[in-house]
Amino acid sequence: MKKALFFFSVLLILFSFTKEKHPYHVGSVEINYSQKSKTFEVTGRFFLDDLESGLNKKYGKPLHFNDVNYKSQLNEAIKNYCSEYFKLKANNKSLNVNFVGYEEDHESVNVYLESEKIESPKKVEAAVSFLYNFFDDQLNIVHIIVNGERKSEKLTYPNRYLFQQF
Repeated sequence: MKKALFFFSVLLILFSFTKEKHPYHVGSVEINYSQKSKTFEVTGRFFLDDLESGLNKKYGKPLHFNDVNYKSQLNEAIKNYCSEYFKLKANNKSLNVNFVGYEEDHESVNVYLESEKIESPKKVEAAVSFLYNFFDDQLNIVHIIVNGERKSEKLTYPNRYLFQQF
């Protein structure tokens, strides 16, 4: 009996190391109001493999980060993706949010967005559902910063809406 228990314990340990995916699906979104430009500067940070998989599923074609041949296709795909999965309102007014670009490294992608101008935001509302189309355990940590005051909230699938008063 002890030999069988030992054998199964060894098998369990060996098979636990064969998984290549990471166990967490987490992204962060920082929505920072700039007094200088009077716009919200938005930075989304995601695991590269998660975003790549989400884009591939959404658009039904292979897109690969860290490959210059896909740069223009990725720009277009991320721009469209962000317009669908990120919405922003301030002072009860829906804001146009423009895709600025993205940066990548070996494990993560930073996506940059900027809103149209707005004076003195007091109430900020956001709909954030990045990667909800691919992972039902996705967690997005959202930071909203206005005049140096930072408020943070976590959104887990399927919750996507939040608002903060400043």
